[in-house]
Parts: sequence; C-alpha cells; structure tokens
Amino acid sequence: MNDALHPPVRTAPRKPTVRFLLSHPAHIVALGFGSGLSPFAPGTVGTLWAWLAFVMLQPHLNDSQWALLLAGGLTIGWWACTITARNLGIADPSPVVWDEVIAFWLILWLVTPAGLWTQFGAFVLFRIFDATKPGPVAWADQLFKSRRGKPIGWSQGFGILFDDLVAALCTLLVIALWRWV
Repeated sequence: MNDALHPPVRTAPRKPTVRFLLSHPAHIVALGFGSGLSPFAPGTVGTLWAWLAFVMLQPHLNDSQWALLLAGGLTIGWWACTITARNLGIADPSPVVWDEVIAFWLILWLVTPAGLWTQFGAFVLFRIFDATKPGPVAWADQLFKSRRGKPIGWSQGFGILFDDLVAALCTLLVIALWRWV
C-alpha cells in the first residue's frame, strides 16, 4: 500500500546530490541549505553553517523572535528530516544536518552574549558530544532507530533531531559548570 500514511520502502539507499537537494523543499532544509552535501564531515560543516547563519541573524532577532525561529525550525525540521530520510532510504542519513543546525542555534542563543572563544568552545563541545555520543546522547540516538525492513516514519524523523538536542543539553551543562566553577 503506497499512500501518504504508508510511503513506499526504498530498498537501495541514495547518495544526495545537488539535483536531490533542489528536488524538494524538505531536502533543502534537511541538508542544511547544501552544507550537508559536504563529502567530508557533513555534521561539522552543517554546524559551521549554523554558526555563520547565527552570527548573521543575531543582530536582527530579539529573544522572542529566536524562540519562534527555533520552535518553527524544530517543527519544519521534523517534517524535512523525515521526508529526506525516506527519500534517501536511510533512517538517519549523515547528510541530514538540520539537527546540528537547530541544536547549535539553541546553544548559541542560550550562551549569548558570548565572545568568539566561548562560541568556539561551545562548537567543539557540541561536536564532541554529537560525534562520540557518550551516555545520554547514545541513549537518545538509539531511542527512535527504525527496525530493518520497516518504513522510515515520523518517529525516526524526530529521532534525527532528538539526539542532537540531547548533545546540545550536555554542551550547555558543561558550559554552565565551567562558568560556575
């Protein structure tokens, strides 16, 4: 059965290209406006793109606008990550970097005002938590994994975002402890 509630299961995973990126609005968002197409460390490149975008947006947005942007970004990101993962045929594809973008924006928003070195420290900490997935981040990463042969659904799309949000929380806890000591 192939309909909106039961999308077809893609058997062979796809590698995203510029053509794939531009073929659907969800792909543009999920692939971080192209930053996820990086052949090397797409998560790091996506986080760097998030940092640059934050620096460009920060002077123009107040806290209420940032809160709305983050809430909207999470909602749209959930949709975009789900659609893109389905279309790639991979439950948590590495080129999908919207999870890094939204999580790092959250970190930067909560530590601002922060100087360049504090932002750099937040970047390094976040990438360590996201890449190595210690403790709670590993738990969050496994919580919504799809089972082999099952279609990629909304829970997997949320799972793509969730482990990065937990990595952001861990980053913020370390920064808070560092500032407190």
